[in-house]
Amino acid sequence: MEQHAIAEHWAKGDVYALVISALEKAGKPLDGLTVDDLAPVDHFHARGFPATVDLADRLPIEPGDHVLDIGCGIGGPARYIATRFRCRVTGIDITPTFVDAGRKLTALLSLQDQVTIEQGDGQHLPYADASFDGAYAQHVTMNVPDRSQFFAEAARVLKPGAWFALTEHGLGPTGAPHYPLPWSEDGSGAHLVPPAETRALLDQAGFTEIAVEDTGEKYLAAYRKVLALAEAGALPPLGVHILLGANAREKTRNAALNIEEGRTHPVQVICRKRAATEAQIRKGSARISPDTGTSDRAPERRQRVSLVRADSAWSKNRP
Repeated sequence: MEQHAIAEHWAKGDVYALVISALEKAGKPLDGLTVDDLAPVDHFHARGFPATVDLADRLPIEPGDHVLDIGCGIGGPARYIATRFRCRVTGIDITPTFVDAGRKLTALLSLQDQVTIEQGDGQHLPYADASFDGAYAQHVTMNVPDRSQFFAEAARVLKPGAWFALTEHGLGPTGAPHYPLPWSEDGSGAHLVPPAETRALLDQAGFTEIAVEDTGEKYLAAYRKVLALAEAGALPPLGVHILLGANAREKTRNAALNIEEGRTHPVQVICRKRAATEAQIRKGSARISPDTGTSDRAPERRQRVSLVRADSAWSKNRP
């Protein structure tokens, strides 16, 4: 029941028609439309397209991989990752209007062979065990009531050693957030937890090498930039603000204020699913190498995940 209410919160009429109208106002012809043309509007999460690029830069995706986007919105990140890495991406979202728009935009770009968008709940994924080489969820978990189940499902559908990434606004230490916010008008349907709890739940779900990066300053800067444009009446016709509703400015202002006051704590998390255990092997879900005693299904992939971990070695050197 709550997931239906959350889907209703995000539903804003004919999303596809809204995007097409914005494209026309921005002077973008539909013939020859590209992933880059859609980027300002179809990465429907905090920081938009730059946040997707920032995350993608850290992921060990290879051509031919099959990646799962949990809470894919209208499919911008899925289309970007599919084209950038020459891989397949399956996206799933609970909001019917997003799924409809995502499918139509994917067809508009002729990317149906690489990108599939389906309706469903991340807490009950309709996929077989060990189906995907990696998975991510961008600003989805703030609306997930059963985070343990959500992470357990992600782990279930991932291959042993596969990577998992998420971005979210965690709960800060100073008090409840100000509302409305993009993910809730009044706090209903919001399920923020501190980053330390997210880390613990990921560990319990079977993930390891859990690297948590504080992204608060990046999000605060992005919110301030949007607010400055809004106050100057200079918001472009194409942007995620058109999907946030009439109170988009108030939501953005509160999002910035919450970070400033320590009420929310934005983070980016990258981890990987643990390799198969002896018990799993006895059940036939993976094969153990006789030389190493570890699963031989993804040793190289585990090494590549380690190379892009969000630890201090690289996070301090990024702009």
